[in-house]
Amino acid sequence: MPDQATLNHAAHILSALPADQRADTALRRYFKEHHYLRPAAKRAISQAVFVYFRWLQWLEPKASPQKRVEQAASLDARFLAEPNMVKAEALAARAVPVWLADEMDLSVEYLRQLQREPALWLRARPGRRAALAKSLFACAPTDLTPDALRFTGTQDLFKTEQFETGEFEIQDLASQLVGVACAPQPGESWWDACAGEGGKTLHLADLMDNKGTVWATDRSARRLDTLKRRAARANIFNYRTALWDGCPPGTPSGITRLPTNQKFDGILLDAPCSGVGTWQRNPHARWTTTPDDVRSLAAVQLTLLQQVAPALKPGGRLIYAVCTLTRSETTAVANAFTATHAELKPLPTQTLQPHELNANGMFIAMWRKPPNAA
Repeated sequence: MPDQATLNHAAHILSALPADQRADTALRRYFKEHHYLRPAAKRAISQAVFVYFRWLQWLEPKASPQKRVEQAASLDARFLAEPNMVKAEALAARAVPVWLADEMDLSVEYLRQLQREPALWLRARPGRRAALAKSLFACAPTDLTPDALRFTGTQDLFKTEQFETGEFEIQDLASQLVGVACAPQPGESWWDACAGEGGKTLHLADLMDNKGTVWATDRSARRLDTLKRRAARANIFNYRTALWDGCPPGTPSGITRLPTNQKFDGILLDAPCSGVGTWQRNPHARWTTTPDDVRSLAAVQLTLLQQVAPALKPGGRLIYAVCTLTRSETTAVANAFTATHAELKPLPTQTLQPHELNANGMFIAMWRKPPNAA
């Protein structure tokens, strides 16, 4: 059970949480204001807040914030000791919003996984996994990719020498499997269209042995600046960055065109999505995401696919990835795109389930442009 100081901190964060702010953002701001808190205390407070949102629908609405945090912690401890204590019907009714049942199949294994603490995955630089595991301790490999390690220790990874020297990135296993699905080759040209802070860009660059080029674009200059810092730490240099928002030509945004006319051997569209696949890691989002969000994002995703497809070389591959499991944003988008692009051959899709990976949920669709296509 959390100690009284942890309960007080968590209750204060929850009481002051604005309706339009995510819990993880509120935690970062709170820790910045309370910089004296030790790493162990920050972990305990963060865990208490996330556990609160995992068990939100079981809590007494009229209880004080401290009491509700305490109730959530008690439920969580009981669940970890005996997962079957919560019946499937109760999980389906309380662990996720009601509308989700219309968008995906809710297996009991999936619902129970959502109530567990998420795993922390690292991506070692190519060929360095064994050495990294030996130096960091508390690491377990997986057979799904040669570079992934599950970290079970408590040290602050951002302060380790191995992080400072670029020996690993903190990257969820599902995200790493997107890079594996892309399978870029040294010397190729790739476009990471919605690169964000560059986790998948750096993975593509590593898989290409720092040879060839990865164009990383995003609508946020701040995110691209973070990518540049991460690339410098990792000594990655075969990439270029540019602002791009994916809007159709003619939209008055000023950043609609990629600053190159080249065609690409591969395009990765890691599109903005509802993030349902991350609800184990970010349980607050279960109660802020709406069906309207899903519908509007699905429209954005299809538009982005339409915008990037013309930049594919003959023989090239287009990879669509979203960290969500809703039908509207996964198979529906892929099918709609396939229906209007007869020039592209659809390849088998992948649906990565949290309870099967012990990681985020992810959907991956792929298409290949025939070598003789115009």
